[in-house]
Amino acid sequence: MKRLHSYLLKTCLLFMSLLSISTNALAQSAAETIYDEARIPAYQLPDPLRFNDATPVKSVADWTRRRTELLRLFAENVYGKTPDQKLPKPRVEVTSVEKLALGGKATRKEVTVWLSPQHPMRVLMYLPNSAGSKPAPVFLGLNFYGNQATNADPGITMATSWVPEQAANSMSSHRAAEASRGLDAHQWDVNAMLSRGYGLVTVYCGDLDPDFHDGYKNGIQPLFYKSGQTKPDSSEWGTVGAWAYGLSRAMDYLETDPAVDARQVALFGHSRMGKAALWAGAQDLRFAIVISNESGEGGAALARRRIGERIVHLNSRFPHWFCDKFKTFNEREDALPVDQHELLALIAPRPLYVASAEDDKWSDPKGEFMGAQAASPVYALFGLKGLTTTAFPAVNQPVGGGHIAYHIRTGKHDVTPYDWARYLDFADTHFKKK
Repeated sequence: MKRLHSYLLKTCLLFMSLLSISTNALAQSAAETIYDEARIPAYQLPDPLRFNDATPVKSVADWTRRRTELLRLFAENVYGKTPDQKLPKPRVEVTSVEKLALGGKATRKEVTVWLSPQHPMRVLMYLPNSAGSKPAPVFLGLNFYGNQATNADPGITMATSWVPEQAANSMSSHRAAEASRGLDAHQWDVNAMLSRGYGLVTVYCGDLDPDFHDGYKNGIQPLFYKSGQTKPDSSEWGTVGAWAYGLSRAMDYLETDPAVDARQVALFGHSRMGKAALWAGAQDLRFAIVISNESGEGGAALARRRIGERIVHLNSRFPHWFCDKFKTFNEREDALPVDQHELLALIAPRPLYVASAEDDKWSDPKGEFMGAQAASPVYALFGLKGLTTTAFPAVNQPVGGGHIAYHIRTGKHDVTPYDWARYLDFADTHFKKK
């Protein structure tokens, strides 16, 4: 019976994979991928400092109201609304503590936040022992393959949720393999963080919602369904929204941990996790710094530029990420009532870092830079310095120096020690002067 169940499961997954490939092919034929700046059609960005009725935003008080308006537009049209229903207060369980982790440099702590009896969110923490009894500032981010993939430390508990093929045991469909320990460690420069006095806090995204289109059956969405509901409504959240929700629940826990300075939590995300980090940071003002690493379309890049990945590509390849209403804007970028510079503006007045990679054309590096640039007038409303340069910078030459910073580095779509060095410098500037 077990063999039959396994066969049926694998057949189902194969069918879903083939369906995804077919859908992707249709998307590519429906919307040509453009990389030539000369071929960008004329467009006009919506003004973040103008209400929907065209009234100008003239003060911080006005921005508070405009901010509410923009959040609603992004929720209804892009990421989906988080349901109003509140879950019971999660049960929190400290499952392991190792005070001499990583050669004695860190205290490793694992905490399980039970969002429901069936939905544990496992939090992995490395806190610098050099901090002594002083609470440490931390970087918080979601990981792709399970907590065990972020470091080769054998003491990290293996993920038990569904994991992508790269981290899975070939003999056990989509269950984490021992070989996945440290699989993604190069993207989490924990030694650099610890040496600078920062901790790392990470959560596996699949504990919140697995990254495949399963009809929202295995993530946290069903916890919020109304009677008779079987999937999110057209303007309710998809997977990115669920990931963002989980980051805020991790923040709930960090506020209770005396070893963490909850006033100095830098929210970080790479690629699709960068999209989730920006959406979480826009909604939740408790995150002191927000960092987008190559988040591209649906993240920091301007949709109206239509360079590289476009809305139609996102919705066809990853139909579970955004709300269903977002699909109505496939190849209709100009009809979207918002653009991504307004998402970046929602981080104001908190510090924002946006980064790109030279070889990552798909994510539209220039569009990410222009998004940060177009968010700067909102920072100016607060008397803060955004991006003052209008020229796209050279590689490995960070620009900013105020409350918005940007760099494009050499290399491909990834997270490198160069990136982390810049983020640590940025955190030093804004946290240590406080």
